[in-house]
Amino acid sequence: MNLILLTPEEIRDERLACLRDPRRLRHLKEVHRAKVGDRLTLGVVGGGIGRGELTLLSGDEARFTLEGLDTPPPPALPVHLVLALPRPRMLARSLEHMTAMGVKQITLLHTRRVEKSYWQSPELDPAKIHEHLVLGLEQARDTQLPEVTLAKGFRPFVEERLPTLLEGRRGLVAHPGLAQACPTGIGTPTLLFIGPEGGFIPFEVERLLAAGCEGIHLGPRILRVETAIVALLARLF
Repeated sequence: MNLILLTPEEIRDERLACLRDPRRLRHLKEVHRAKVGDRLTLGVVGGGIGRGELTLLSGDEARFTLEGLDTPPPPALPVHLVLALPRPRMLARSLEHMTAMGVKQITLLHTRRVEKSYWQSPELDPAKIHEHLVLGLEQARDTQLPEVTLAKGFRPFVEERLPTLLEGRRGLVAHPGLAQACPTGIGTPTLLFIGPEGGFIPFEVERLLAAGCEGIHLGPRILRVETAIVALLARLF
């Protein structure tokens, strides 16, 4: 946890913050080994970043005297990432990686090779998704939560939502064996598709390309989904 991320409700006034969340308290004690008088990096969800002096650390509460929360968070990546829903454990890691990398718009998509049982996973509970997003923000010293939407049908997504999402964006489909190598440093608004374990089926690739997306690849190696996410984002932006 490189940032103590506070909610707006935990800011008592311009000079005082108080948190009682067991996870963050435990992290302060066991990882930071914090003690009264320490100055730590703080941020507020949806707001700025600054410093705060720890004035109280007890079994159920930590208090900080704030020294300003006016530094803006890191800039977001200009990408909307459409990810075929991975298996639950990989979803958790993927959400954290995407958030830490600066992705602010995420769509989880059903494709042919996505197991239907994945949509019943507790990891899709909004509270669990929020938990993983927060962990990603804390890692990267960011404060702006991504927006996560679910798309449980491939065909309706392509027919109803994709045309609007492509307006003003460059559509890219990452899939092994496609003709174009992944470009580097494009920096332009992008809609990026990443498939599931096993990849998109040919029909899905064809539909996405027909809709105006470009097909790209990362070379001959087959990567895990969470590895491909980081590799693609680092290369593109």
